[in-house]
Amino acid sequence: MSKIVKQTENKLYNAIVNAVNTAIGNGDLPEAEMPKFIIEKPADKKNGDFSSNIAMAGARAYHQAPRAIAEAIVKNFSFDDGYIDRCEIAGPGFINFYLSDKYYSDILKDVVESGDSYGRSDYGEGKRILVEFVSANPTGPMHIGNARGGAIGDCLASVLDAAGYDVQREFYINDAGNQIEKFATSLEVRYLQECGRDIELPEDAYHGADITAHARNFFEEVGDKYADCDSQERRDALVAYALPKNIEGLEADLGKYRIKYDKWFRESTLHNDGSVKAIIDALKEKGVTYELDGALWFKASEFGNDKDIVLIRANGIPTYIVPDIAYHYNKLVTRGYDKAIDVLGADHHGYIPRMKAALTALGIDADRLDIVIMQMVRLVSNGETIKLSKRSGKAITLNTLLEEVPIDAARFFFNLREPNSHFDFDLELAAKQSSENPVYYVQYAHARICSIIKKAKDEGIDISNVNDSVLNRLCTDEERELISHLAGLTDEIINAAKIYDPAKITHYVIELATLFHKFYNAHRVVTDDRELTQARLYLCTAVKNTIKNILVMLKVDVPESM
Repeated sequence: MSKIVKQTENKLYNAIVNAVNTAIGNGDLPEAEMPKFIIEKPADKKNGDFSSNIAMAGARAYHQAPRAIAEAIVKNFSFDDGYIDRCEIAGPGFINFYLSDKYYSDILKDVVESGDSYGRSDYGEGKRILVEFVSANPTGPMHIGNARGGAIGDCLASVLDAAGYDVQREFYINDAGNQIEKFATSLEVRYLQECGRDIELPEDAYHGADITAHARNFFEEVGDKYADCDSQERRDALVAYALPKNIEGLEADLGKYRIKYDKWFRESTLHNDGSVKAIIDALKEKGVTYELDGALWFKASEFGNDKDIVLIRANGIPTYIVPDIAYHYNKLVTRGYDKAIDVLGADHHGYIPRMKAALTALGIDADRLDIVIMQMVRLVSNGETIKLSKRSGKAITLNTLLEEVPIDAARFFFNLREPNSHFDFDLELAAKQSSENPVYYVQYAHARICSIIKKAKDEGIDISNVNDSVLNRLCTDEERELISHLAGLTDEIINAAKIYDPAKITHYVIELATLFHKFYNAHRVVTDDRELTQARLYLCTAVKNTIKNILVMLKVDVPESM
């Protein structure tokens, strides 16, 4: 929360305790142990800015009716800190507290003076977090689910960073195992077809146009050089040619989407450096494996999974789970991250207990791994589900999506709902330049404020020396509501970081834009009253800075004119 809000709540708590002790000292209350009480924000502003149940909580301790206790506390309450203006008793004994003008002016000064750092905190200081997201199969283009996972993972990393964590972004490249074998088979068949061989592509191979294009380009470069060689040599050559191009394409596509990873981690390194074998050996040493039907099994059912799982098949090849365990061991032990966060699709629910079981068996606290499950997205246009790009007629990949809608809209829209909720992405709405489009609505609020400030500056109105007496002029409901919302940003970022939900930040900034438009429609900013104009321009500056900070965090453009 804003440091002013935090200070106010702490001071209010201490002031209530002091009022109780003073009341005891003056004989207005009998001596007794201080009861536990709470301070909360009432839903209805008519009941004050803060409310406390101290009188009800103390009824048993002080052997008096709550209202009488409340009267004793109010009588002895000190307003010395300057942030509480008055307090009143309501109902059976609630004490409602109302904030002073100084509180609101100090909030505004905090926002403006903090500048680009407003909203940031040291909540997660000293904790290192690795966020792994997208990690799309490098054997083909990224689909629409990867587009949502990219926006969620990248914005989540930004939120964690703003909350004070040391955050790294990582892409895990599955460049080993069954997927690569299937990739090699697909390329091999398409290449041999280019060489004029009559051969059918297996049903379970990759049938995409990208495979055909790779094989054709390879043939154009080397001809039929690999047509009659050993199959493994041919497959290795094809994968060595096509896979780097696919990975390069993934990096380029994600870069266009404004995602930059700190590390691209290859699965193959875990096989090459002995990490996969080391995991098998470690599980064996801990006595949590057994052999059955020629395969090596992990006793996962003893560690919270619903059944045991195969580690090494009867043919001697490890299952996909083994390098995945090695990868998470690398994150949490070898590299020593305090937390590893994986953003995964909804089809990975069963993956969570399996991976946590393996970590527990290896003596690692499984709570250090958190999985953010992301539901799939449904693309709609005119209320109908669509699967093909209007321009190309192809299945919508990340690339084709960004041809249909602006990058700003894509990143913002995918963070409009919490990750584990189903989401309809309205292509037409995302492309609209109107207030119906949430990202346009927020950007427009920022641009409008820039226009207001520029106009005022042209008229020679300066806010550099605005003082408290000027800011105290901001006393209407719309102005106070706007300032109160500004005060909540830091707390909102921390809450979003705690529950891994960047959607809380998009909701916050949409509400901020809504409150600004409400204020703007109710009050003129530039008026004949110079002091009031200065105060409202200062408020506008605080809103502008806050919108900018959030849009920068989400990697969304911050236009100054629209």
